[in-house]
Amino acid sequence: MPRKRRLGQRAREALTLLASEPDGATEAFMHGHGFSLRTLVGLVHARLATIQSEIVIAGGERVVATRIKITDAGRRAIERLGPE
Repeated sequence: MPRKRRLGQRAREALTLLASEPDGATEAFMHGHGFSLRTLVGLVHARLATIQSEIVIAGGERVVATRIKITDAGRRAIERLGPE
């Protein structure tokens, strides 16, 4: 049986930020707040967040943007931990 891993401080901060964004956040937004790709990928692998790619128009160009959303499991994880 896989061992449950403890939620690190940065992962918890990322989940808290995602929980405050009803439509999720772009990867660029999360990077702008100092979250590494490794942290974000870890949340997805732990099923605490999901990713979805979408095509957006930026400066007249079609660009693929990656949107990250918290899952119900991610919400439960930060609720279990309580306030910081």
